[in-house]
Amino acid sequence: MLIAADKFKGSLTAVQVAERVTAGLRRVVPSLEVEALPVADGGDGTVAAAVAAGFERREVRVAGPLGEEVTAAFALRDGTAVVEMAEASGLQRLPAGVFAPLTASTYGSGELLRAALDAGARGIVFGVGGSATTDGGAGMLAALGARFLDEDGEPVPPGGGGLARVARADLSGLDPRLSSVDLVLASDVDNPLTGPKGAPAVYGPQKGASPDDVGTLDAALARFAKVLEAEVGPRAAEYAMAPGAGAAGGVGYGALLLGARFRPGIEVMLDVLGFAPALERASLVITGEGSLDEQTLHGKAPAGVAAAARAAGKVVVAVCGRLALPGQALPAAGIERAYPLTSVEPDVARCIADAGPILERVAERLAEDYLG
Repeated sequence: MLIAADKFKGSLTAVQVAERVTAGLRRVVPSLEVEALPVADGGDGTVAAAVAAGFERREVRVAGPLGEEVTAAFALRDGTAVVEMAEASGLQRLPAGVFAPLTASTYGSGELLRAALDAGARGIVFGVGGSATTDGGAGMLAALGARFLDEDGEPVPPGGGGLARVARADLSGLDPRLSSVDLVLASDVDNPLTGPKGAPAVYGPQKGASPDDVGTLDAALARFAKVLEAEVGPRAAEYAMAPGAGAAGGVGYGALLLGARFRPGIEVMLDVLGFAPALERASLVITGEGSLDEQTLHGKAPAGVAAAARAAGKVVVAVCGRLALPGQALPAAGIERAYPLTSVEPDVARCIADAGPILERVAERLAEDYLG
């Protein structure tokens, strides 16, 4: 039995999901052998999943999205670092109810990458998602030695809004270690940097951007890409249109400029976490996340787990907080059956507040159906 589930956002971490499912299964089959491999798709919870898989947790003080100092973590094992940009530049780093769509910066994410290099990382998985920022990765690049200057030769202000003033880019000071590290951009979105499907238009409103802010940010990021094209050549324009450039407010664009390879986050994480050998040992796979919905089918962790398990001929079932997929969508995704918390407790508010105990009851039902 393999439990490879993501977090129930706002209720349970991926580790807690595995613990609760295990407890419920063992109430029905006390001697059941269970292997837990908490997973993530590159967004928030990615470092925690790596640590649960045996990576060492490293903490460092870096700049938060508003410039205040925060303690952020990355994970390290055998020369491979897992860096989660949300640890430094995520929405959870903002005070409750506070958004800063024009000024939030990814500078701390660059400091995290530098800390991974300092720790001896030869390969870095850079998981992006859940960002508070729309700065095209400018802050991250600045932390790694780049300079972005206005017409007067002064550094532009932090955040995507400040890029409206950028006139010149100087990448000559970038950390030389970046040229020899294997950098992978791990994300579950493939948006370009700008335009109707770009970072400001699609994700800006989630970060507090008004329609006017979205227009300002889109124009500023387009200017940023044009200035970089003058500095590094046509590839800057190519990267702006590449899949993943718009991930996490455009930090994907900055990563591509550093030479990163873009890969779907869940595929990268399954490789890093050792999913394949765990899958070989499993007779049944349990995946899941807080909400199984249309987004799940587009690169989220349960879909990635199910695809890999189906390819290996394994049966997959899912647990979730709520199920918002039509019945035929589950088998099409490789999931035989889903067990939502709402099947045990119809009150959604209670499902969120008491997710742990309810999930144990759901796991009991699953065990009775598949193991009884």
